[in-house]
Amino acid sequence: MMRYNISSMRRKILLLLPIAFLLFSNISISSEKTQVLDKSETCVACHGQKGISSNPIWPNLAGQNPRYLKSQLQAFKKGSTGGRNNPVMYGIAQTLSDRDMDVLADYYAGLEKSIGTTDDKYLILGRNIYRGGVIDIKIQACIACHGPNGLGNYAAGIPMLSGQHAEYVYQQLKNFQSGLRSNDQNKMMRNIVHRMTDNEMRAVSHYIQGLY
Repeated sequence: MMRYNISSMRRKILLLLPIAFLLFSNISISSEKTQVLDKSETCVACHGQKGISSNPIWPNLAGQNPRYLKSQLQAFKKGSTGGRNNPVMYGIAQTLSDRDMDVLADYYAGLEKSIGTTDDKYLILGRNIYRGGVIDIKIQACIACHGPNGLGNYAAGIPMLSGQHAEYVYQQLKNFQSGLRSNDQNKMMRNIVHRMTDNEMRAVSHYIQGLY
């Protein structure tokens, strides 16, 4: 008859428990990410397979600040009270939990950002506004918040602008100017763009597209 050392068996079980916990935890996390990334298939239609949209009126998401991405999803989910009402994004955001938003934001943040070009006719004016603002009418330089290369500020949740579609950036500036979009903290963007001309907004938008 084989005899078992109960004490020895207990030690082995105790040693195996952490391994089992880690194994099943990893399976759980992997499963969660798979489920959420499946939801990203909805995003592909507009934002592209790799987070770079083919239509310039839709934003590139690849490489974007994850804190910013989540804050925008939260704003869309609030609908008319979120300061950024969009019927399509509202419907999509309704299906996402906070955890879903975290995973999606991290996923797109980890993709390689796009590199665009600047139309020559907008280069000088756009660069002057981005780097120095417009002193005469007290327009703050974009570089102050978005950085010299347009990479934004992670800690403050300020978005990366580098390589973003000019048409999309221009439309957002127009939305801030009209008040259609109002989810900027302390009215920072609205206070700047309400004094900008249409040509200035177009110029800086095209400069941003080629910024990297």
